[in-house]
Amino acid sequence: MFLLVLGVLLWILPHFYVRFVRRSRPEPSGPAKGLIAAGIVAGIVLMVIGYQRAAFTPVYAPLPGMGHLNNLLMLVAIFLLGAGHMKGRVAHYMRHPMLTAVILWSVAHLLVNGDAASLVLFGGIGLWAVAEIVALNASGPWARPPKGPVRRDLMNVAGTVVLYALIAAIHVWLGHNPFLGTYG
Repeated sequence: MFLLVLGVLLWILPHFYVRFVRRSRPEPSGPAKGLIAAGIVAGIVLMVIGYQRAAFTPVYAPLPGMGHLNNLLMLVAIFLLGAGHMKGRVAHYMRHPMLTAVILWSVAHLLVNGDAASLVLFGGIGLWAVAEIVALNASGPWARPPKGPVRRDLMNVAGTVVLYALIAAIHVWLGHNPFLGTYG
């Protein structure tokens, strides 16, 4: 569990550094930017290794069939993650599509995984995304981007379907079939 907690911290701390420390200083560049990126990548690696190695300690029992709600939330989360990059119509109407996607990802996985490691991983990253949204909203008014073309949102839908299928295939390959209902 130590590696998992360390991984979550290595994800959160560099992001918070960029969010809070950067306000009073110029944006990091060169070695500082590389160090921040290395910390985030190391965090991801440690989260994966730590989650795989963590002992299964049940905290709550997921409700039957929650895997289906998980699948729906994940489809929406993947679409919102792409909406942040595609700059279509959705990005014009929604202030934090990528962070909202992370929150949906977190909630979706907590619906089907009731163990301590899942609470640390999905709960920790979900709480980070909520804190990021609060910090961004407190930093000033939103400069709404212009409406992008609808074709970008349609491209995002196509990309969402492809990425969703890939993620589902990886989960099946790892032994966690997301189409069986509850796989916690």
